Amino acid sequence: MTEKKNAKIYFILGAILLALFAVLTLLVKTVDVKAVGPMGSEIGLSGINTYFHKIIGVNMDLYDATEILGYIPIAAAAFFAGIGAYQLVKGKSLKAVDSNIIILGALLVVLACAYVFFEIVIVNYRPIIMENELEASFPSSHTMLSVTVLGAVLIHLRSRTKNTAVRVVGTSLGVILILATVIGRLLSGVHWFTDIIAGILISVSLLLFYVGTCKIFDKNA
Repeated sequence: MTEKKNAKIYFILGAILLALFAVLTLLVKTVDVKAVGPMGSEIGLSGINTYFHKIIGVNMDLYDATEILGYIPIAAAAFFAGIGAYQLVKGKSLKAVDSNIIILGALLVVLACAYVFFEIVIVNYRPIIMENELEASFPSSHTMLSVTVLGAVLIHLRSRTKNTAVRVVGTSLGVILILATVIGRLLSGVHWFTDIIAGILISVSLLLFYVGTCKIFDKNA
């Protein structure tokens, strides 16, 4: 019963952040929308976004660095997918796969669907031209990938590892990678300020839903 109550708290917090993300998305689509982006593209909350973009500027070295960092959560996701596949083949049943691995897989599917959705339903375009064309910018996909996947890995690490040194080093490294990606993405100038905030909101929301689900189905959570 206690675990279910704890799970409910995580679900409520996740729903609140998801609602905040929805509100931000609505504001970006309807408030202070002006054609101040590249090629005359319309940008929501243009006053706030252009203000921060003028201060930050564009740094392609940081952009390249965050592109490289983006491969780390992909590798982590592939690693856990490999573990799940191994358990499935060895046990010859989905029941042989750890519940937290299955839940993580579901999380990754939701994340991928969110990415595809916002590539099709454009909220804001990038503040700069990449490869001679406008690109979807909201929410920041690198922020979503880093916060969601590495955040889930850190949660998995803390629940599965009893060695204090491993937990401290692993957690510290993971937090550094997340901060480096998010801050680097913002300071690179390839996203508007609201793109980064939206990426954080939806990612933390997904993580809270992930933890809540693990609390119910994973005995080691």
